Amino acid sequence: MAKLKAAKNKKDLLNAAKDFEREEGLDRSLMLDGVKRELLRKCEIRFGTSDNVTVMVDPKTCDYHVIRELTVADPITDRPTQVTPAEAFMIDRKHHEIGDVVKEEVEVQNIGQVAQNAGRNAIMQKAITMLEEEKNIPREIVFHAIRSAIMTACKNTYDHTDNITIDIDPDTCEYHVRSSKNIVETVEDPETEISLEEAQEKDGSYKIGEVYTEEIDSKTFGRIAASAARGVMMQDIHEEEHRIILEEYTRLNHTVITGIVQRKIGKSYSINLGTADAILTEREQIRGESYRPNDRYKFYVLDVKDSRRGTKIYVSRTHPDLVRRLFEQEVVEIRDGIVEIKNIAREAGNRTKMAVWSNDENVDPVGACVGMNGTRVNAVVEELHNEKIDIINWDENPARLIENALSPAKVISVIADSEEKTAKVVVPDYQLSLAIGREGQNARLAARLTGYKIDIKSETQARESGDFFDMDEEYYDEDGYYEDEDGDLLLDDEAADADDDLLIDDGEAASEEESSESAETGDESSEESESEEGSQNDEE
Repeated sequence: MAKLKAAKNKKDLLNAAKDFEREEGLDRSLMLDGVKRELLRKCEIRFGTSDNVTVMVDPKTCDYHVIRELTVADPITDRPTQVTPAEAFMIDRKHHEIGDVVKEEVEVQNIGQVAQNAGRNAIMQKAITMLEEEKNIPREIVFHAIRSAIMTACKNTYDHTDNITIDIDPDTCEYHVRSSKNIVETVEDPETEISLEEAQEKDGSYKIGEVYTEEIDSKTFGRIAASAARGVMMQDIHEEEHRIILEEYTRLNHTVITGIVQRKIGKSYSINLGTADAILTEREQIRGESYRPNDRYKFYVLDVKDSRRGTKIYVSRTHPDLVRRLFEQEVVEIRDGIVEIKNIAREAGNRTKMAVWSNDENVDPVGACVGMNGTRVNAVVEELHNEKIDIINWDENPARLIENALSPAKVISVIADSEEKTAKVVVPDYQLSLAIGREGQNARLAARLTGYKIDIKSETQARESGDFFDMDEEYYDEDGYYEDEDGDLLLDDEAADADDDLLIDDGEAASEEESSESAETGDESSEESESEEGSQNDEE
């Protein structure tokens, strides 16, 4: 930028343009287009209009020319676009008739300052484009911040700002600050009024009562005003950035997002999510999992909070819904609503139990989650660093659900109390330790998954406590069947019906025995009476 400002001719401008292109990473044509616009703006300020001005700049040699077309007239009615015949002769040393057009080359003063302004506008355009692409801040918001900043500088410089307007070109990012003044005979307030003589020096067509517009050069702002303007602009941009981040991550709340570990802060870690940083607290870290800088993980967005210092995003690696969201990403049937995840019980880093249900009888929910050759479940296990995952079938029958939840242990019987939310489970002696699990983990996860307080006993313990009937002749099979005395397998309902039939048959047999006994008793009494009568007849 310093070389641009120091340029005095086309050679200096060419060298400065090359340096600008190399240092800022911008095409020189972008800056030279700004030079054209800046020269037109200066002509408008100098002559009152730029409609009759043509600016030519060669992008290769940086040679520049400013041509002004003037119409020969007498008398002069429009000073910015007309000249007298004598003035026309002074321009090209030729005699002209009224109505002829004369081309005058305008001498460019301080081309370095013009190039510097153009370069500054090009850099601003690049910065606004970066804000729009990287921070998702719309251009309109940035332009609003620039207007607010310039207006703040004007308020710190002038007593009146009601007559000041700020125009920004959205394509080139060039801005113009203009002040409107009333044309009066006697000036009382120089900031809002201008004399007729002074206005006619710029344009002879002005009259008393009209409004004269002049451009304000931003260089007239003092250091304090410029500093205040910069602060206002940065604050507006930061507030908009904060609002966009808050909206974005509020929408992503309770979902899974990929993040990169940045650094450790106390016992917590700072996680880069791309457009914002999140916090992984000690409580939400998996025990034994190491978080090194630049490591990439998937996190569950636990909470998003708004604060004065910005948006606070909290993520987790231990939340059960992390497993749910990972399976939703891997299993198409879950995303389509065919398979539902009913509940998840998790001890992060060690083991997870997940109960699934299918809304389509032709789809196996467990098989859908496992995938062919275990591809789907293995993808989740790999993301959780080899955490064990048990996937079971959900059942509305709490006894069967508890049996499934205790897998891989085999269960002999389950007695569940749905009101008390308690269950008594009997397992074979050799399955007791498997049912309970290491440090009670299997039973604990099963209790969380089902919502029941589970009391697990071995077959021997159940017999000794009297909580278990004799299983020598009849037992409950793992597939939900009973085996009767004849060796036939019966479903639960069939077994109950068989028990009822057995009770009915026993009752009928008992009544038959009672009737036979009464019949035998009657026969004996009749025989006794006949013998007594016979004896009496003999005596007679």
